[in-house]
Amino acid sequence: MKTVKGTLEKSEVEGGVWLLVTSSGERFQLTGGDRELYIIGRKVSVTGKEEKGMMGIGMMGPILNVKKYQHFIINRM
Repeated sequence: MKTVKGTLEKSEVEGGVWLLVTSSGERFQLTGGDRELYIIGRKVSVTGKEEKGMMGIGMMGPILNVKKYQHFIINRM
């Protein structure tokens, strides 16, 4: 299992691909999880299985099959 922190983005390539983008710019194409995970701009920590050697339809980065996640609430004052 791999845990990755980043921000959720949605690419419109191939009908819509969800990405987790880390602070260093690394991209993971997400699969699995539930609907509540997928909100554009949400800051999350995702734990899942990285599908080594596979690329998704969108060819946007390695596939991370979501097993669990946690979102972060950011206070803006």
